Amino acid sequence: MPSHDPRWVFKDRPSSALIIGLVLTGICTLVSFSFDVLNGEPVQFFIALALALAPVPLLLAAVLALDRMEPEPRSNLIFAFAWGAGVAVLVAGVVNSLNLHYIMDTVNLSEASARNIAATFGAPVVEETMKGLVLLGMLRFRRFELDGLTDGIIYASMVGLGFAMSENVSYYLAALNSEAGGVGLAVTVVLRGILSPFAHPLFTSMIGVAVAFAAQRHGPERTFSIMAGWSGAMILHGLWNGLVSYGGFPGLVVAYLVLMVVLVVLIGVVVRDRRRIVALIQLYLPPYEPTKLVTRDDIHMLSALPRRRHARQWARMYGGRKGLRAMSDYQLAATELGLLHERAARRMVDEQTFHEEQRALLECMSTARAEFPVPPAPAGTAGYAPG
Repeated sequence: MPSHDPRWVFKDRPSSALIIGLVLTGICTLVSFSFDVLNGEPVQFFIALALALAPVPLLLAAVLALDRMEPEPRSNLIFAFAWGAGVAVLVAGVVNSLNLHYIMDTVNLSEASARNIAATFGAPVVEETMKGLVLLGMLRFRRFELDGLTDGIIYASMVGLGFAMSENVSYYLAALNSEAGGVGLAVTVVLRGILSPFAHPLFTSMIGVAVAFAAQRHGPERTFSIMAGWSGAMILHGLWNGLVSYGGFPGLVVAYLVLMVVLVVLIGVVVRDRRRIVALIQLYLPPYEPTKLVTRDDIHMLSALPRRRHARQWARMYGGRKGLRAMSDYQLAATELGLLHERAARRMVDEQTFHEEQRALLECMSTARAEFPVPPAPAGTAGYAPG
């Protein structure tokens, strides 16, 4: 049963299952890092860790910038990142090592050739499977959070960023311990940290899009979409590894161009998904105007990210942090209300759940409006003012 606080509908409070999951992913991360420490000197490990962590804040900001229309719960985002950085990296590392040794023991190849084969044909299957499992978990246990394709891209990117960060520690440490030393490290940092920081997020986004699509559907097409997305992720990952391993510099250029094409397509998906959400707001919120919780000005404000940002700035200017929190809550609740109606239209929620969440969202909007600041409004002054 929901609590008396209507904000339960935002589902942004960490559950006991989430806390346990974070503990387990944290343990896996420590175990993975302990292997790295054993493979090099402690000082080298911390150098590699610092280099792997350095671009993470910027990369996270870039991903979260896509998540402004209907922000996902922070707890879910943290868990997705932690899964990639801990469980996925640890299991994939162990399995990839076993695959490499199997190839070397059964095929008369040099270690370098065996690594190229494992990277091209084995690693994509193992790594995308481990990263994709958390997305399948969301489809099973957090389906209500997958309101559109953007959500799938966001969660997949968080998993990919976590995976890439931990994996880069191992690569940077290996470069430091190689004969090339500092030069090898510099080349590895450029290739992995500068030229292709979004590689893993882009690979796994194929699964994220498929899972988000499946969350909005019923029947056999759900299974087909997931299989297609999973295959796409593995093929894209294998193509990247193969071109880099066997193609030299020309192969790297081709692989990079392929990633750029995928990135542009995914940005187009996000833009289209935002337009869908705006259309839902404009379709489902006008009937609530008689309640005085929504006005035409509010719908106009909610229909564009710049106007939303301007409204939050207005609220903070005249109401401080309390006003900003009220405006943010109002915008999120109003957006969730439009998405709730879409889920009901798709028969994804039953009537009782719909009315419970509808009531909670309207209470959130009412509470938020009551805390909107009421500044003086001299004639000719421009700014957002709720109707």
